[in-house]
Amino acid sequence: MTAVPAPDPAETSHPPFVIHPATVERGVMVFASPHSGGWTPDDMRPVAGLAAITLRSAEDVGVDQLIAVGPRLGAPVIAAGVSRAYVDLNRAPDEMDAALVDDVEGSVSAKVMAGYGVIPRRAGDGELLYDRRLSAQEAQARIARVHAPYHQALADLLAETQEQHGMALLLDWHSMPSRAAGGGIGRRGGRGIDIVLGDRHGASAKGGVTRRMRALFEAEGLRVALNAPYAGGYATQTWGRPDEGVQAVQIEINRALYLDEATLEPSSDCPRFTALLTRVISALARETWPR
Repeated sequence: MTAVPAPDPAETSHPPFVIHPATVERGVMVFASPHSGGWTPDDMRPVAGLAAITLRSAEDVGVDQLIAVGPRLGAPVIAAGVSRAYVDLNRAPDEMDAALVDDVEGSVSAKVMAGYGVIPRRAGDGELLYDRRLSAQEAQARIARVHAPYHQALADLLAETQEQHGMALLLDWHSMPSRAAGGGIGRRGGRGIDIVLGDRHGASAKGGVTRRMRALFEAEGLRVALNAPYAGGYATQTWGRPDEGVQAVQIEINRALYLDEATLEPSSDCPRFTALLTRVISALARETWPR
């Protein structure tokens, strides 16, 4: 068993994740933003001189702010504080990359082979994050300090919600690059698809849940795709168990709707889109979801 490292003093001001509890009567929804964190702990030690924008290129910058209305509408929010470049909270803890980490068997999944395991080898723009190899102990320490506590906290939120309401609905919020990509994002009107809803092809949520979400986004004029190219990651697969009373949907937002992708700063469209998304979330909070 890997020992849990002593807490990093920096974690006092930079917690690995934060939980914003509901400030009104709690509903059935739990919001998660596992990739919006921007803190890179000192022990990461990436390639010297790596540009900050490269280091942050895989992050879902600003998504935690887009969904910050959740607690005021009864949905607690759990959001990453640590950068995705340090540890990916939407990968399985055993999705280790043998090309980066010593003494691990390694996963053969396509994402890990490409450099995007639970401890990423590459940044979102494809640049290598390290000019060294990581020890298995170093990698497991990151899992113990960040990944395991995050998912335990998420499990607790879902269990509390299910106990109160007889069900829980996890919405796992992400963002996607606006550039055209294979597997389903095309360029219609220059921007492509606005929202991708992933329910693992019906395995993580009942069909009525995803259909209703799609209708609410489309009512705001957004173009919505289902399960392509993002059907849901580790969180959706792990926690989406409709037959046991917990449903989960991954929501991908096109970054062009709110972000300047060159600078990673909010764009001039951000206030308008935030207001739009607040309307959608308000409608979601009013829904009676199939159990």
